[in-house]
Amino acid sequence: MDAPESRSSLRGDPPASPASETPSLDAASSPPQTLRSRRSPPFSCGLPFSVEPVLFLSMFSLALQIPLCTQYLWDRISADLGYNGTRGGGCTNHTGPPDPLQKEVETLTAHWSLYINLGGFAVGLFSVTLLGPWSDRVGRRPVLIFPSLGMALQAVVYLLVMYLQLPVAWFLLGRLLSGLSGDFSAVLAGCFAYVADTSDRRSRTFRVAVLEACLGVAGMLASIVGGQWRRAQGYINPFWLVLATNLATALYAYLFVAESVAPDKEARLFSAEHYKAVYRLYRSPGEQGRRAKLWLYAVSLFVVVTVHFGAKDLYVLYELSSPLCWGSALIGYGSAAEHLTYLSSLASLRALQVCLEDTWVAIIGLVSNIAGLVVISLANTMALMFTGYGVRFLAMATTPVLRSKLSKLVDVSEQGALFASVACVESLCSLVSTGFFNSLYPATLHIMKGLPFLVGAWLLVIPAAIIGALRCREVDRDYYLFSVADRLPLFGMHRSS
Repeated sequence: MDAPESRSSLRGDPPASPASETPSLDAASSPPQTLRSRRSPPFSCGLPFSVEPVLFLSMFSLALQIPLCTQYLWDRISADLGYNGTRGGGCTNHTGPPDPLQKEVETLTAHWSLYINLGGFAVGLFSVTLLGPWSDRVGRRPVLIFPSLGMALQAVVYLLVMYLQLPVAWFLLGRLLSGLSGDFSAVLAGCFAYVADTSDRRSRTFRVAVLEACLGVAGMLASIVGGQWRRAQGYINPFWLVLATNLATALYAYLFVAESVAPDKEARLFSAEHYKAVYRLYRSPGEQGRRAKLWLYAVSLFVVVTVHFGAKDLYVLYELSSPLCWGSALIGYGSAAEHLTYLSSLASLRALQVCLEDTWVAIIGLVSNIAGLVVISLANTMALMFTGYGVRFLAMATTPVLRSKLSKLVDVSEQGALFASVACVESLCSLVSTGFFNSLYPATLHIMKGLPFLVGAWLLVIPAAIIGALRCREVDRDYYLFSVADRLPLFGMHRSS
């Protein structure tokens, strides 16, 4: 092993697999080999169009429709059962017995939300793991276009339910149709795989962080627009915007996004080889413990994303109830502060990369997240709650580092399979976090109201330990290799031999 390759390991880059040891991939400043075969889209004007707008628009439509769908379910079920009450916060002085009709509405709304999410996840699990490896053969653009059209079809079904007052069970049909096309998870996998195709190893972490910042900004704008628009005009007009946004996403991907993979015209969509590609990704040993690293980084990502989703679900409940008793205005400001974490993490990651390796940036992000959750768990005033949000300013710097490290561990022909599996992991995180944290919160109210946030903080110690241990192992290996290389001249041998 020559000295330059060892020094690249000391910078924190994982070793390249034999399949990726080509001059175009080893050089940190040169683009991947797939760029040589990029095809121009139908309308190419020389501008560097990329996939950030695709992810932004898809996330905007998703973040716009999810809360509206839940509220519509509540209103429709209330109307069907004859319940005309309102949803109260946790600061009312009502001491009488709970309204049984309200409890039935809450139960049915929760059940239908669970059925819809589980249906989309079950179907999407098979379609995403099919489309991701397929995109390694035919290109990324189909995996950006088809799911967007499927999400548009889901919006059409939802609009028909609202116009025709169909039973809410039709929402499940729309969700299944979207899941068959890959849903948002396929868009997520396609966008991250595209960035891996079009970025070099040195800039990949920042490019991934830009995509995650798009998720945060789109979610913040959608939460502001959706709530205000529903109060002013009801549900139908916002869902027309969801439909238009998904169609615009598919049109942008078709017209402006250049293909990053040389297409194989003989590749078939319905083939068991695509599922085998995902299986082989985590089963083949690879060089220098690649399989173990893939599993450990995937577990770290699972824990980080699960805690993120779980804590995010509880913020509003925590703020509505005593002792904070926030109104809608303060809750909106809190949501904006939480989403601004994406932008502050992006700027901080860019600054820290000047003097620190990605591994240490990820650990600093975890420390920021842990400290913020601890402060929030103890928050009993508005100032302390916003202090917790502020302390978490680097919380979203960890996930782009983990995605980047996973991407660098696989070959250029496996990026679609990798990010398809990562998208499925994140969908599973959403279900696990909802079940775990939403059950833990009411169960621990009599002990400590903020205990779920403390549990989340303790869980984040697991990925911090994994990332730190893997880095220490890389340092020990590099130290051993340097020591062996330094002893070679004693035996009349040169390092390059």
